[in-house]
Amino acid sequence: MSTKYRDILYNNYHTNQSGRASLTDAKSLFEREKKQFEREILPKLVGVSKSARIFDLGCGSGSLLMALKQAGYTQISGMDLSQEQVDMAHGMGVSEVVLGDAMQFLRDAKQGFDVITGMDIIEHFTKDELVELLQLIQSKLNPGGMAIFRTPNMDAPVASAFALGDFTHENYLNASSAEQVMLSCGFHSVNVLPSTMRVQGVFKEIIRRIVYDWMELFWKLQLFATARSTRKVLFTPNLIIVGQNNTNP
Repeated sequence: MSTKYRDILYNNYHTNQSGRASLTDAKSLFEREKKQFEREILPKLVGVSKSARIFDLGCGSGSLLMALKQAGYTQISGMDLSQEQVDMAHGMGVSEVVLGDAMQFLRDAKQGFDVITGMDIIEHFTKDELVELLQLIQSKLNPGGMAIFRTPNMDAPVASAFALGDFTHENYLNASSAEQVMLSCGFHSVNVLPSTMRVQGVFKEIIRRIVYDWMELFWKLQLFATARSTRKVLFTPNLIIVGQNNTNP
C-alpha cells in the first residue's frame, strides 16, 4: 500500500485515530482491546494447537498478540506499517511486533501459517487490493488453517459511525459480501459471525441487551416489510469472518 494519504495518516495512527477515538490512555485502550479479543477471537481458536504458527497482520499495538501469548500460544508474530504502533507494542511488552508491509512479508514467506488474523484491517484496502490480499493469505495457510478477520458491518444501524469514522477505510462489507469475497478468493468454507458487544457495568449491560433485543426485532421487521429475508443478515457493529482452508494440500 503506497497511496500518499496512507503515508501521512498511518505514521501517527494511534495519536490521530485509535487513541483519539477511544477517549482513553494507551495502556487502558490496550487492556480493553485485549479483553475484547479474549471474548471475541480466542474462542474461535478452540482446537488449534498452542504451537500453531499465527501471524497478525496490521497488528497495531499488539493487543491480540498479548491475548494469544497469555493464552499459551508460542509461535506468534505481528507486523504493522506504523512506527508509532510498533513502538507502543514494544512498550506494552509485545516484542513479537515488527515494522513492515504485511503483504510483502506474506509474499516472501517460505513457510506456511496455521492461523492468520487481521483485526480492523481489511477495510483499509481497496477492492482490488483486498482480493489480492485474501488470495495471498489463502495461499499461505497450511492445510486446515484458518484466517480470522474483524471488520465494520454495513448492515449495522448507524453503520457510518463505524465504517466512516476512519478516513483510511477503503471498502465496506456486510455478511453476504464478506462470504462472497472469501469464497471467491479460495477459502474452502466461510463463517461470518456477529461481533461481541459489551459495556462496562452490570446494570448498563443489562439495559443494553434489553434495548438491543427490541431494536433487532424492529430491524428484522423492517426487512420483512420490504419482502427481504433476514437470513445471513447481522446487525452488530462489526463482523467476525472465519475462513477455513482446505484440509487437503
